[in-house]
Amino acid sequence: MSQLHFNLSFNTSAPRLSLCPPPNVAEIVFLGRSNVGKSSLINAIAHQKKLAKSSQTPGKTKLINFFDGSYKSNTDLLQFRFVDLPGFGYAKVSKEEKKEWEEKLTEFLLERVSIKAYLQLIDARHPELEIDKQVSDFLHSIKKGDQKIFRVFTKMDKLKSNEKSQLKQKYHEAFFVSSQKKQDIEMLKRSILEHIFGEIFAT
Repeated sequence: MSQLHFNLSFNTSAPRLSLCPPPNVAEIVFLGRSNVGKSSLINAIAHQKKLAKSSQTPGKTKLINFFDGSYKSNTDLLQFRFVDLPGFGYAKVSKEEKKEWEEKLTEFLLERVSIKAYLQLIDARHPELEIDKQVSDFLHSIKKGDQKIFRVFTKMDKLKSNEKSQLKQKYHEAFFVSSQKKQDIEMLKRSILEHIFGEIFAT
């Protein structure tokens, strides 16, 4: 599979919806539990080691990070934006802080009009956690007609061969990525562009 060259650069960080960049391009939201590998996946897609940075303390980051992206097709310059949401399910914070944090993220997901895709990242070693199921149910409950949910299992290289086979058989519609297989990343990138840009996307 040929490699798609994405140009990605950091735009800004924002603590809440009102301080986010204008919703003027299609946005792809990355969300998942703390330490699931959101930053690593963004860096792998961008072919940059330090574009997205993970916190030294999982769950501590509370900012929404925006990365401007583009891809030059045969006929057009396709522009989009990656949105890295704070991880959930780990941080040791007070109930009040957690509630405020969740309310801000929920506001963003419900009201951000430029979201075209959700990438829900799930640790392949723990595919049945209740918190991931709750997030999946929530996304399906708010998903609009022009939006798509991509289920992405990370850290596949941590599984044994039979575990990989079982997971792929159960979630055959999902994407499975690891640090060792570049073609998995390319398949995901291609699917994102096909969903957002449709016939305009030509390689």
